[in-house]
Amino acid sequence: MDVRIGVDIVPVQRIQAMIENTTAFPLDRMLSATELGLCRGVEFDVAGVAGRIAAKEAVFKLFRATRGALPWPTIEILKGAGGWPEVELSGRAAALAEQARIEQISVSITHDGPYAVAVAVAHIASA
Repeated sequence: MDVRIGVDIVPVQRIQAMIENTTAFPLDRMLSATELGLCRGVEFDVAGVAGRIAAKEAVFKLFRATRGALPWPTIEILKGAGGWPEVELSGRAAALAEQARIEQISVSITHDGPYAVAVAVAHIASA
């Protein structure tokens, strides 16, 4: 079984600027209502949003798609058992994963200071 890796980094300040200026590119075009709900608490988790966006980018890189924009709403980064990030694909993202013969995706997210980083690993089925 082959393994494929995707990685991405997002400046937390870029997400803060998006939150402050929602007319530029609203977060609800990038994150599902469920994802946004996971980032709401006493304070809005800006670093958590940055991490989810980095994870979506890292997952998209696994598809090795040569055309089209990132299918933001069809890649969800949710919380699994123990609070670990879990990837849910639907629609276009699921189709791209199938075309790439991806059987399973694992993702890890970290954020420290000004950056959020995510790594995605896919197990690829043999041809």
